Amino acid sequence: MGVFIQITSFILIISILVILHELGHFIPAKLFKTKVEKFYLFFDPWFSLVKKKIGDTEYGIGWLPLGGYVKIAGMIDESMDKEQMEKPPEPWEFRSKPAWQRLIIMLGGVIVNFLLAWFIYIALFTYYGENYIPVNKIEHGLYFDSVSEKIGLKTGDNIIAIDGKPVEKLDKYLNMDLLLGDDVTVMRGGKEVTVPLSDEGKKAALERRGRQIVVPRYNSLTIGEVKDSTYAKEAGILAGDEIITANNVQLEFWDEFTEEIQKSAGNTIVLKVKRQNQVIDITAKVSDSLGLGVIPDLALAQQKLAITKEYGFFAAVPRGFEETINVLVRQVKQFKLIFNPVIQGYKQVKGPIGIVEIMPTTWNWQFFWGFMAMFSVWLAFLNILPIPALDGGHVMFLLYEIIVGKAPSQKVMEIGQIIGFVIIMSLMVVIFGNDIWNLIK
Repeated sequence: MGVFIQITSFILIISILVILHELGHFIPAKLFKTKVEKFYLFFDPWFSLVKKKIGDTEYGIGWLPLGGYVKIAGMIDESMDKEQMEKPPEPWEFRSKPAWQRLIIMLGGVIVNFLLAWFIYIALFTYYGENYIPVNKIEHGLYFDSVSEKIGLKTGDNIIAIDGKPVEKLDKYLNMDLLLGDDVTVMRGGKEVTVPLSDEGKKAALERRGRQIVVPRYNSLTIGEVKDSTYAKEAGILAGDEIITANNVQLEFWDEFTEEIQKSAGNTIVLKVKRQNQVIDITAKVSDSLGLGVIPDLALAQQKLAITKEYGFFAAVPRGFEETINVLVRQVKQFKLIFNPVIQGYKQVKGPIGIVEIMPTTWNWQFFWGFMAMFSVWLAFLNILPIPALDGGHVMFLLYEIIVGKAPSQKVMEIGQIIGFVIIMSLMVVIFGNDIWNLIK
């Protein structure tokens, strides 16, 4: 059932986004009396699952769930319909319309994606508010495990600023901001210290596939997860157990527990744990390389330290716009990680399989709409890139025509479309290759 919910969530999100994006092209095309030959959810090479012609337009659902398209008459697109383009232009064709009308038609999908994200964020802030941990509430600093410390941070640090920009709240974006930053200013031992953020550490953090870098250091030792095929599982340690002592050492923070595990590497560790108001003694082996195999319950920090800031509708409108821009800026900055030769972020880019894996296994409307808003911004950004075969490629040629006063030749447009198609297919090979490789691992 969990996998079914993950797949259903993904397909529903993609379907809504694709239909609305294509409507962004379809509606202005119709307003400008341009013939739209096809409107498809998903792609239909060789055959379609469902199709029905209404008026001049064939509406359908393809079998390849990688997006969708509208086929506008008199336009060089992925269909490469050269036969139509060799005929004299008709008044209802795309190529017969003024450049400004064609520009609006091509920008329509991106504009809809951006406005959709803004609208969803307004609704989310109005209904749920904004949940985060104020930095000034974190009394004991932050906890960083051995992988996170490779970035340059130490347990007990409290983050003050990233790249000189003050940090006032610990939220879902702080992990990404650290990966995108060049340096971080922390309060360490009562002093402000600015440390460079290591590319090697960023690479190690990315390879953990979604694990948090920043965790508040709080006095709770409750286990959130016991990994399969580890000594912890073998010893009978359960999620929800609360560690009291390790090797007879009284513990207060998780990093103290980690230190005891490291000291016991290759040997055994003796624990006292509290389980359902009973104290139990457990002796467990500790792996030289993998440790014990337990992860703290990170949700407890949220429950203990987090606040929820509420918004009325009128306050949510500018906050929703700000959030949309923040998401867009972070997505643009992520190219620093993708193309960095040390970090090799391209290896962590997710395709459909990878995205399905991060979907919750139980239905969560807040996650559903939040993910849709984020993905809508991502689609807007990708589509506006000046790559032939994408909306941004068509916009690039149209801007050239408006500035120069003459459209590029049909041959140039066709070659550009082929080049763009090759680029996109190459990216798809990399993305699906990552998905398959990560699935195998």
